[in-house]
Amino acid sequence: MSYKVGIIGSGVAGLASAIRLAIAGHRVEVFEANAYPGGKLSEIKLGAYRFDAGPSLLTLPSLIDELFELAGENPVQYFTYQKLEINCEYFFPDGVNISAHADQEKLIEEIIQNTAERPENVRKALAKSRLLYEHLSELFMFSSLQDPKTFVSRHALKAYRKLHRLGFFQTMNGANASNFDDPRITQMFNRYATYNGSSPYKTPATMNIIPHLEMSLGAYFPAGGMHSITLALYDLAKRLGVTFHFDQPVERILIEKGHVKGLMTGGLSLDFDRLVSNMDIVNSYRKLMPDLKAPRFLLNQPKSSSALIFYWGVGKKFPQLDLHNILFSRDYKAEFEHIFQRGVIFHDPTVYINITSRYQPSDAPEHGENWFTMINVPNNQGQNWEELITEARKNILNKITATLGEDIAPLIEVEEILDPRTIESKTSSALGALYGNSSNNLFAAFLRHANKSRRVKGLYFCGGSVHPGGGIPMSLSSAKLVAKYFH
Repeated sequence: MSYKVGIIGSGVAGLASAIRLAIAGHRVEVFEANAYPGGKLSEIKLGAYRFDAGPSLLTLPSLIDELFELAGENPVQYFTYQKLEINCEYFFPDGVNISAHADQEKLIEEIIQNTAERPENVRKALAKSRLLYEHLSELFMFSSLQDPKTFVSRHALKAYRKLHRLGFFQTMNGANASNFDDPRITQMFNRYATYNGSSPYKTPATMNIIPHLEMSLGAYFPAGGMHSITLALYDLAKRLGVTFHFDQPVERILIEKGHVKGLMTGGLSLDFDRLVSNMDIVNSYRKLMPDLKAPRFLLNQPKSSSALIFYWGVGKKFPQLDLHNILFSRDYKAEFEHIFQRGVIFHDPTVYINITSRYQPSDAPEHGENWFTMINVPNNQGQNWEELITEARKNILNKITATLGEDIAPLIEVEEILDPRTIESKTSSALGALYGNSSNNLFAAFLRHANKSRRVKGLYFCGGSVHPGGGIPMSLSSAKLVAKYFH
């Protein structure tokens, strides 16, 4: 049966949902409040510099290829990428620098040459991450936790037999600190908690599944930068007949007798058989369905961290930096306590620098580099952000200068800032939280909203704020789960 489907929001999950539903024969229209598609996966241009505005790491590109293949197209004609040889450059406060090679033996050699870590501990951590992926990915990334069949599937039965080894009852830091001898390597593996906006001191050790995606399956750079993902999927959706309405925020989801009736935009009521909301789940309820009884327990879960990003055009090249760079804090635990307990920014934050001009030279003029400079910060709780941003900028510059041995402040030719307030306003993310609910408790995976509404027939949800979680692979998976419900 063919349905008339409205999709609210054109983030990567909204685009993927539109593609899958159009392929299935449905008539699809997408409504986007911004003038451009992509949501967080957009771009910024400042003079001669171009920046990917949001997500900067690509893993599991096969999930993108799959969308083209489903449409009967060859993905390499529309979307190409290359595997990184160096996943990340790590800079520690004591002057140690570790190049995280994609080749695991080279990575291990790099670690043992620069730290006191034993190679068997690194191999053990990588093997454990693989074990977690093999036993949990199908359950928590690619299956619906709303479907009782999930918990009696062969994947679930396989996981139950290894339950004692899957880290449900230990924190990420607890597992890593007990495995590694060198605290720098513990910190290096702990940072993966930030991939879903959580604290390694609170999130369960099951989150050690994440290193496998990057260190074993690989990290990639798409030709044209991360924004090329948006452009490729947007063009594919249009070729499939999807209609897009930009600068057209949805004001209401229309419900009649427990069924979707349509949506309201620009004061007009439009009829749809089914709706998919790619808007943050909190705002989906509070702004679009204010009269519907909301699942307060799920919506009121603590939210993930946010980000403070400085887009800097830097008028010099720094060969010691790569595509992805991490300048670690001296006191990682204190940094996360400031973010999640105090709601402020630590004076010595961990700094992430993404430089796409390393792989895409046209993103910066010949003499410079485009620095996407980010720190993890609390979500928006009404803090004095002007004061926090001013202080953070100074501390970030001091940290970079100390690491590189050169004052970079005079080298900054252009600058734009994205903070939790503008993340909230541009992407409708509640409190500016990047990943919806945080994963700072043992049951976090079960505390995300389902992809199908139990309250309203014909209503579905996709994106990083619902199951299975935040990040590009998870968002693409949420679209796949939504499409399954239409069968």
